[in-house]
Amino acid sequence: MGILTRKETLSFLILFKLFVLIFGSDNTNVVYKGCSEQKLGQQSSQNLQSLLSSLVSASGQKTFAATTTGDGQNAITGVYQCRGDLSTSDCYLCVSKIPNKLNKLCGGDVAAARIQLSGCYLRYEVAGFKQEPQTQLLYKVCGSKKVKDGGVGFEEKRDSAFGMVENGVKSGGSLFYTGNYMSLYVLGQCEGNLGNDDCGDCVKSAQEQAKLVCGDSISAQIYLFSCFVSYSFYPNGAPSMSSSSSSSSGSGGNPHAERTVALAVGGVAAIGFLIVCLMFLKSVFKKRSGKY
Repeated sequence: MGILTRKETLSFLILFKLFVLIFGSDNTNVVYKGCSEQKLGQQSSQNLQSLLSSLVSASGQKTFAATTTGDGQNAITGVYQCRGDLSTSDCYLCVSKIPNKLNKLCGGDVAAARIQLSGCYLRYEVAGFKQEPQTQLLYKVCGSKKVKDGGVGFEEKRDSAFGMVENGVKSGGSLFYTGNYMSLYVLGQCEGNLGNDDCGDCVKSAQEQAKLVCGDSISAQIYLFSCFVSYSFYPNGAPSMSSSSSSSSGSGGNPHAERTVALAVGGVAAIGFLIVCLMFLKSVFKKRSGKY
């Protein structure tokens, strides 16, 4: 078949990078950052590097961990958490991206920082750094589209769905819940060191923030210090799913329905991309040999 020319190799590399960009960063897109202006001293900086290494290593075994590195005023406390529907391998892939992003986004060793990605977050602070309240609003994303016709029935559906989330995180052992209620997908999660009742209170506060700051937006993501919630409303009906993962009765449906839809769409797109790559290689080899 021969060796690919430099031009052909570059073309294939561009296709490969495009694949990675589209399908390899779903959980590692930056949602928001929080960086203190205060810098760390040399010893605290060394402790931070040890802390980050420890947290990244732990993420390959569990989806939440909190630890402290160092002693006294140089001690650094850190936490990471992955979204509740991620596997440990996906969790590791997400958390392992944060140290590099931390350096780029915060510009060096700062006394406290928080990096939130689509699938995970990591935060740390040096000893004595002021702690935020559990229900402090850190970041919000309100959908640009509004529910049409004044949102008739939307608020009732949203409130019922929110009630499912609040009850779900209180009764479940993982402090995570996702489900659907009449074309409205909801998700809520608390930091792993919260008790069930505290988690329920935090999620309730996040839901109130969603109503207050996002109003009748068709979707919302609300991040508090110790929990977050999100919802997506489909006024024309939920995306097609198998009967085992859909619900119109409001019973909750499949707790991983939203991720299942995303994976299905991504899978179809990935197959299409692979077909394009095969056609590219086929055309290269055809030109080389003059036949298929």
